[in-house]
Amino acid sequence: MAESRKLAAILAADVVGFSRLAGADEDRTLARLRTLRSDLIDPTVAVHGGRIVKRTGDGAIIEFRSVVDAVRCAIEIQSAMVERNFGLPENRRIEFRVGIHLGDVVEESDGDLMGDGVNIAARLEGVATPGDICLSEDAYRQVRARLDLAVSDLGEATLKNIAEPIRIYSVHCGGTARPRPAVQAEAVPEANPQPPEKPSIAVLAFNNMSGDAEQEYFSDGISEDIITDLSKLAELHVIARNSSFVYKASPVSIPEVARALGVRYVLEGSVRKAGNRVRVTAQLIDSIGGGHVWANRFDRDLSDIFAIQDELTREIVEALKLKLIAPKAGSGAQRPPIDVEAYELFLRAREQAWLHTRSSNAFALELLQRAIHLSPFYAAAHAQMAFIHANGYIMASSDDPDKSLERALEIATRAVEMDPDEPQAHFALSVAATWSRDLDRALVEARCCLALSPNSAEGHLAMGNVLKFSGDPSGALEILDAYVRLDPLCPEIALYFIAEARFALGEYETVVKVLKQRLDRNPNSETSYALLASSYGHLGRMDEAKAAWGQVFKINPGFSIERRRRILPFRNPEDFERRVDGLRKAGIVE
Repeated sequence: MAESRKLAAILAADVVGFSRLAGADEDRTLARLRTLRSDLIDPTVAVHGGRIVKRTGDGAIIEFRSVVDAVRCAIEIQSAMVERNFGLPENRRIEFRVGIHLGDVVEESDGDLMGDGVNIAARLEGVATPGDICLSEDAYRQVRARLDLAVSDLGEATLKNIAEPIRIYSVHCGGTARPRPAVQAEAVPEANPQPPEKPSIAVLAFNNMSGDAEQEYFSDGISEDIITDLSKLAELHVIARNSSFVYKASPVSIPEVARALGVRYVLEGSVRKAGNRVRVTAQLIDSIGGGHVWANRFDRDLSDIFAIQDELTREIVEALKLKLIAPKAGSGAQRPPIDVEAYELFLRAREQAWLHTRSSNAFALELLQRAIHLSPFYAAAHAQMAFIHANGYIMASSDDPDKSLERALEIATRAVEMDPDEPQAHFALSVAATWSRDLDRALVEARCCLALSPNSAEGHLAMGNVLKFSGDPSGALEILDAYVRLDPLCPEIALYFIAEARFALGEYETVVKVLKQRLDRNPNSETSYALLASSYGHLGRMDEAKAAWGQVFKINPGFSIERRRRILPFRNPEDFERRVDGLRKAGIVE
């Protein structure tokens, strides 16, 4: 058999405890592994120029042209597995160990590889910690100056059947390997994001065809629920409601919308509600060429509205040829029975909550209370109520903010207990726990939200906030960057969160730029002017600091540093004092 020698980057990987997983539930384990291969591993290997040399049951040997490509591929897969394992009990998690080596290999005529280069990679995989990557010294030397990596030097080790000791480096995963930047990039939203590699979709607000403007909440609600259902699919990139609804009631060019939102597919449709009947029409359009990928019309009794949503979601998934892990998202059997009148009350309440005013929040709470009276175990309604109460505390917009926070925590906890599979319940509990200064619990709940709904814009914002208050602004910015890709036309509050994280890193010039963007959109944000004044103080721009501070009290004469110190849930008090220090440098406070 003909053979040739060459230098190659070899990646060896296997599943930790595969025999145990298969022994507990062989069919489920094999199905999940097949899905991971088709949906995650094989496409990621292809993107990074790898060649799968052979499968080894629960593992694989993969060849790459460069070690940089191999490491990027491994980190992307390991990071994706962290997200996919969120919320699963430890005994059901699939975790990989990975070893990477750069060495001499023998390539046989059938494409198989042999030799020490392969053997060392396999031995490195065997000593890797679950979820991490072990590099040989030869491999690490190729990437240390090219990628930002969290690396531990494990020293020299003697590997089985390898003649010479090998120095080993362990890469801890949980982020993305990126080129080492020459300068710090600004974390601000880009105008025209590029479509992600996986299928991407924006759901436009469905047209209200009922002949009654009062029914607008219903058509909007159907659209938002479709977004919610699709957002549960890790295989799909789904644009948030906030961005896709910008085009509501306007004549739009599908290619222009797709380009602005960074997606390939756009779903548009209409809703006609008359008495006890409802008609939903929808069409899925490929922005490349403008062709229809799928279209359908559903004529049903109003009581079948949940079944319509489930069918619509399922048919979109099938049209996009996505392969999902059972049970599939959008399974009507997963939902507790909800009274249709309660559902309509919930949609009206959610519409009111989007207005973010004191009166609209009060009305929303009244509607939600009526919905819960009709359907006591309506977890989404409880979650919405909890979030409104939490906002009453954060914005001091309720009659008793402290009581509002107590209610938020109580109701959100109840919502999670009612339905642990409701992402919004975990989101609401994360927000309530954050402002109750229980940051560890808040992080767990944010992770649960994203495990159940990987495209949840709210879940990303919640996690970004938790990481920021926990003293991890870099981690917060990574999450907020992912959020902006989901919500490219994001609300101005997201700019404030980005500015806060940049402030914590001492990047005051960038903070000024981002806050000015926010103030262009919302000139009545006293918190933005307060942070702007502190940033100017740190930069030594005293006159600008004092001018910004003057704007704070024009907007809110009752603004109080002491209240901000009391309510902002920083794990480390010095993180807040850095803000006061900037004001002190500007001569604003003693």
